[in-house]
Amino acid sequence: MTYELETAANPEQLRRVAIDPVSRVEGHGKVTILLDENNQVHQVRLHIVEFRGFERFIQGRPYWEVPVMVQRLCGICPVSHHLAASKALDVMLGIKQVTPTADKMRRLMHYGQMLQSHALHFFHLSSPDLLFGFDSEVAKRNVVGVAGAHPEIAKKGVLLRKYGQEVIRHTAGKRVHGTASVPGGVNKSLSSAERAELLKDAYQMVAWSRDAVQIIKQLHTATPELYDVFGHFESNMMGLVTPTGDLDFYHGALRAKDADGKIIFDQVDYQGYMDVVEEEVRPWSYMKFPFLKQLGRENGWYKVGPLARIQNCDQIPTPLAEGERKEFVAYGNGKPIHATLAYHWARMIEMLFAAEMIKDLLHDDDIEGKDLMVTGTRKPGTEAEGVGVIEAPRGTLFHHYRVGEDDLVTMANLIVSTTNNNQAMNTAVREVAKKYLNGKELTEGLLNHIEVAIRAYDPCLSCATHALGQMPLEVSLIDAAGTVIDQVTRNAQGICRIE
Repeated sequence: MTYELETAANPEQLRRVAIDPVSRVEGHGKVTILLDENNQVHQVRLHIVEFRGFERFIQGRPYWEVPVMVQRLCGICPVSHHLAASKALDVMLGIKQVTPTADKMRRLMHYGQMLQSHALHFFHLSSPDLLFGFDSEVAKRNVVGVAGAHPEIAKKGVLLRKYGQEVIRHTAGKRVHGTASVPGGVNKSLSSAERAELLKDAYQMVAWSRDAVQIIKQLHTATPELYDVFGHFESNMMGLVTPTGDLDFYHGALRAKDADGKIIFDQVDYQGYMDVVEEEVRPWSYMKFPFLKQLGRENGWYKVGPLARIQNCDQIPTPLAEGERKEFVAYGNGKPIHATLAYHWARMIEMLFAAEMIKDLLHDDDIEGKDLMVTGTRKPGTEAEGVGVIEAPRGTLFHHYRVGEDDLVTMANLIVSTTNNNQAMNTAVREVAKKYLNGKELTEGLLNHIEVAIRAYDPCLSCATHALGQMPLEVSLIDAAGTVIDQVTRNAQGICRIE
């Protein structure tokens, strides 16, 4: 489980393949692959080559602006940043519990985001690979192709995401970058009309989410020789669970398990996350590499997100999703499932959980309540800090703030979900490259195999919105003398040309 060596004994004898940029994700990332004289993979790296600086430019801003500011990190999961910041500032203000209405409105907002984000990733970004094959025709391998060949699947995907966006609009004030969650609670509840509008479609969303689980489950079980081995590697797992071990996207304590499913630590208060998690900086990427302190930098890295969450918990507190979780766990024959493509199966189980929770919350009268805020106990002129942690669609998200006597932010540390998965993504790419790259011929299908491994994690490389469609891409295979011996170019329309 240790990560690869970062240096080569004779680097001048290695050949370099570069995938730059990685497609269908927002932000600037590239993959470099080094091959030895026998065309064997020596090293694979996923580089994050941009720097955004959110942790710096929110310093000096009044703390009450933070929940709205930080969600500009992302256009797909802004609710996660919005809520994680609000939770951190609740702590900073000395608020131990918000009102029932505020708690349930925040949860409803968050489950709406989980529904729409998981639907977007599976149906729009990943289903073309899964339904048509990784080497299928490029012009067909996209969401338009899915709509043509599988119109019912595409329709359900579009409407599931639309419904999740409507939940967000009614709870956060607007679909993207809302303003409803504030330090101490929320600034709105649902009206009877809003509640009725959402409730009329809630049961249909549960049914369609069940259908989505069946789609990916059938694909996985029908082709185990692909789904069980593609990008397979073992690692630790981490996420939030309740005191009884339930899966909870909104709140809980930290639990980590090793590759065999044994608990490393449990019920760790995330206010002390720095006691169990450390971040490593490497010179070739702007994205840090977190690891579990007690295991060290080589053995302590871990997975977060759907595949980790549904195996890290003891149960899911809704009946349909829990039934699917049990079936997923049984598929592993008593051992944790570490296959990269299993992320998609786990993600659809989580989408079903989100749909069930939305339906249940819409039946709760507290979401129409008028008691929205709790007043903090922080004394004027004193310094304070707080940590907010939430399970974002892509995994565990940390927001940590310190506020000075003048109410201005003096320190911010964010560990976003994709950062927590950094080493896992690098390892997945390396395993896929070792299996499929022969070092002699480059094809569009080969490029897509490598990107499929990254895409399974649903990464936001800059923690920003996904980019739908193709990005321009050029990959060159260069020998030790620097001569280009093979080259593939893909334009913005997805047309691939071999030089």
